[in-house]
Amino acid sequence: MGPEFYTFGIEKEICDEIKAWSKNVVEKPNPYFNNLPSCPYARQAWKTDKVSFLFKKDSGFQDLYTVVSSFNDELDLVMLVDLAFEKDSEAFHAYLEDLNTVISNGMFIDKDIWLMGFHPYDEENDYIDDSTFLSAVEQEYAIIFIQRLSKLQESADMIAKKGYYDQYFEEYDADAIFKKRENYYRRLHNGYET
Repeated sequence: MGPEFYTFGIEKEICDEIKAWSKNVVEKPNPYFNNLPSCPYARQAWKTDKVSFLFKKDSGFQDLYTVVSSFNDELDLVMLVDLAFEKDSEAFHAYLEDLNTVISNGMFIDKDIWLMGFHPYDEENDYIDDSTFLSAVEQEYAIIFIQRLSKLQESADMIAKKGYYDQYFEEYDADAIFKKRENYYRRLHNGYET
């Protein structure tokens, strides 16, 4: 069974929850990010219908491979909601990190894709205050975010100039992730990492 568009039931509840969380948490100004929203581009992406939800209901990764192989540039972001996610948070993120390496090496032909993940057992992010946001969905789920590497990196470079990452890099080990993504981006455009 492939990824599915949501229509009703638990899928709709999850989509509504993610949209509400985005609106009430990540689209608000955040002092940790120099008073920019935690996700400065989320509001516009929702407003212009540039976000899509798909659902993965089995433990395999063919659904993810299908999305990566056929990414549609009419979208800025595809959220693959994983209802059969790997329970080990570290293994989940390690898999996505390894897959980013495989993508950057051309395994899916299109190297201009970047994956990020949310796992329900991740440690709390001290930089995003969602303590007032209460989940109404009982079903646990992970999310795999699929987007264009080039668009993500170019957007990150723009907000870096506005001080978005200053405190984040200082207090959290995000610099390594940023540099890795930047190297993949550079290799994508220049054919090498340096």
